[in-house]
Amino acid sequence: MSPQVLWTYAFVDRPYELFGPACEFWTAVTGTRLSEFRGEKEEFTTLLHDGADACVKVQGVSSGPGGAHLDFPVDDVRAFARSALRLGAETVADHGTWAVLRSPAGQLFCTMPWRGEARRPPVVRGSRLDQVCLDLAPSVFEAEVAFWSALLADWQSQPGSRPEFHVLKPPAGLPIRILLQRLDEERPASAHLDLACADIDATRAEHERLGAESVARAPHWTVLRDPTGGLYCLTGRDPETGGLPTGGATAGP
Repeated sequence: MSPQVLWTYAFVDRPYELFGPACEFWTAVTGTRLSEFRGEKEEFTTLLHDGADACVKVQGVSSGPGGAHLDFPVDDVRAFARSALRLGAETVADHGTWAVLRSPAGQLFCTMPWRGEARRPPVVRGSRLDQVCLDLAPSVFEAEVAFWSALLADWQSQPGSRPEFHVLKPPAGLPIRILLQRLDEERPASAHLDLACADIDATRAEHERLGAESVARAPHWTVLRDPTGGLYCLTGRDPETGGLPTGGATAGP
């Protein structure tokens, strides 16, 4: 039997020098408070909810612009890592009780022991941060879909609302979904965060008040830049279910 993913975390990765502003913005838009800082440089923190378990963390990275990645708490870290390696992943760092891995296309992700997380955070002012989108070059898209679908065999793997999207929906109760997006250009794999919004325009206005900037608008999603320069999206999905609105066959990624 494949090792079971028992919870999911989305990581907001931002340059270390912008760690403070990133924490301030993402706590504001998710209605959370910060945990104690962790790490050698106090570069990690968790966004805490009252009455629910956390599913978002912030990390200050030492190089590059940052982005996003996924953490998978599991029932057997060693078995999960072996499964990922067998499917084509690479080990980046093995810390014994947890590990950093790289998918075949180059996207980082982590695995660690499950610590009893079970209570999904609530919708906050009409939105929920509930998805990590992997942005993939055309040459690696199909292989990456196959990798994640095999690694997360008990997740629902299906085409998205547009030909360039593929969705991995976790079992009921897990808070973070995965969207794989085929880009129009060849470039290294990266990832960004998506929020499901009951009213994109209302959420956009709130985020802009908190310092975000609009970058691009489509009929059913909006691309924003947070105050640290990181891109993310507001999508027209149901923040309770993560799915498309009833009758909205093309309502967003």
